[in-house]
Amino acid sequence: MTRGSPTGDELVEMLAALANPIRLRIVATLAEGRDYVSHLAREIGVSRPLLHMHLQRLESAGLIVGHLELSDDGKAMKYFELADFDLHVTASVLTEAAKTLSRSDPEKGPARKEHS
Repeated sequence: MTRGSPTGDELVEMLAALANPIRLRIVATLAEGRDYVSHLAREIGVSRPLLHMHLQRLESAGLIVGHLELSDDGKAMKYFELADFDLHVTASVLTEAAKTLSRSDPEKGPARKEHS
């Protein structure tokens, strides 16, 4: 994410994605270079189904990018790498992000509209 500060919703999604030890280890591992799912699962020490769940969350937050490639023997392999993001969390970034939130609590759904 190089376009500037994230919106409030983007920031909440990014921070929620990073607030998990396994996902943080995935990001740290991918910082060393792209990797395919089976190898990444062994490096992190988790099952492939569990890894897929965490990869989806990171990809949804815009922190990683996945793409399929064919190996020399014709097998499809999914590789992941870090997205181009630059996240700086400061008081002013949080203040601006809070102004753009569309949901009061992402776990509870859309924000309620005020009745006049």
